[in-house]
Amino acid sequence: MSGQNRLNILPSRMMLTTMKAKVNGARRGHNLLKKKSDALTLRFRAILAKIVESKELMGQYLKTSLFSLAEAKYAAGEIKHSVLENVGTASWKVKLHMDNVAGVRLPVFQPHAVGGDSLELTGLSKGGQQIGKCRENFQKALEALVTLASLQTAFLTLDEAIKVTNRRVNALENVVIPRLENTISYIISELDELEREEFFRLKRSQKKKKRDAARKEMDLEGATGEDKEEEEDDVPEIFGDHEDEDIIF
Repeated sequence: MSGQNRLNILPSRMMLTTMKAKVNGARRGHNLLKKKSDALTLRFRAILAKIVESKELMGQYLKTSLFSLAEAKYAAGEIKHSVLENVGTASWKVKLHMDNVAGVRLPVFQPHAVGGDSLELTGLSKGGQQIGKCRENFQKALEALVTLASLQTAFLTLDEAIKVTNRRVNALENVVIPRLENTISYIISELDELEREEFFRLKRSQKKKKRDAARKEMDLEGATGEDKEEEEDDVPEIFGDHEDEDIIF
């Protein structure tokens, strides 16, 4: 097993336990990231469908607004200077709040009206109905434009988040987890080899001890036999051929 496919560590029981814990953590992280990627992809597709719908509506709103502007100019004449004179501050503003999707914060834009209507007297002499209709159509186009901007921003944010999440999923699936599994296999094989070596060493040690014990026992038996022979040689014979000395009373 090459060192590129595993971690360069010293095999031991403690390291095996650590690697198993890391593999379990990597697998749990892989499952969570996979679920996150699925959730982001689902929201991404929903936003994509809304973007297509919003663009179609945006085209219709702009078309209607431009036609109503042409009607207002035809009915009331040039209203540009009157509008510029009456506008002091913005009558529409955009609020921003964040939406959380599987840990990814998506910006959401919402238009809202502020202040009063400064153009309520515009077109009072002539063309007031066409000017009011033009203002309503452009307000609808403005709301559609802000909605489209919000969807586009969320679309780009989700696209980047999905790419990052998929890269992490692929890294865990194809690099981290296989490397940890190869490391665990390496540790197990090395520990098995050490156990075999230890068993062989103990077996040889036991054989040597038995051989030494047998040799010692044989030496002891030989020494005991020689002692017995010496004792038998030292015992005097009672009924022998030699003559005893006379005893005088």
